[in-house]
Amino acid sequence: MPKIIVAIDGYSSCGKSTTAKQVAQQLNYAYIDTGAMYRAVTLFFIQNHISVSNPREIQKALSDIHITFRRHKEKGTNDTFLNGLYVEDEIRKMYVSEQVSTISAIADVRHALVAQQQRMGKSRGIVMDGRDIGTVVFPQAELKIFMTADPMIRAQRRQLELLEKGELIGIAEIADNLKKRDHIDTTRAESPLRQAEDAVYIDNSMMTLDEQVEMVVRLADEQIGLVLRDRENN
Repeated sequence: MPKIIVAIDGYSSCGKSTTAKQVAQQLNYAYIDTGAMYRAVTLFFIQNHISVSNPREIQKALSDIHITFRRHKEKGTNDTFLNGLYVEDEIRKMYVSEQVSTISAIADVRHALVAQQQRMGKSRGIVMDGRDIGTVVFPQAELKIFMTADPMIRAQRRQLELLEKGELIGIAEIADNLKKRDHIDTTRAESPLRQAEDAVYIDNSMMTLDEQVEMVVRLADEQIGLVLRDRENN
């Protein structure tokens, strides 16, 4: 059976990562959370007081950053490790969220992580979510999804996610943070968030997680079928 690349792009806290994880499980594909990669870089920059206005300092920091993912069998999660240390919980905290869009907009940061992401997908059979997967990282992906949701619904989802991790943040503060991140993500010069021309648009404001996953898996199966038929005809 041929393997494809499923690229899922979209706004912060619209549920794309949760959907991508379950789609990967159903397809038996690898899942790559590029948002976690940018969060890990942001955490490193914060902890090491890296100046975002110093290109030499940024390049040195990037050479010292090694991000890996490990599957947690019992929890069924894909955990993020920064230079060998578990950082999955820390990178989801609000102080990292407040800085991640700014760090992600740095050209050197994006170039370094895009190159790493492209190496991860060389053998295909992956589901990758982020901001520029279908437009920059894998413009040749067989299936591209652009996911969004109503801003207030996104804020509510983010608040619940933080509450589950023990952080109590007001909905107004979260909504303001998402608005700022949206602005930076969509207006930055380097790889801005935008819908690829051939991406399937999904507004999941009123959709359940199961409905989202079922829809993406069905679309993936259709693309796998097309690839298989093309191979047979050629």
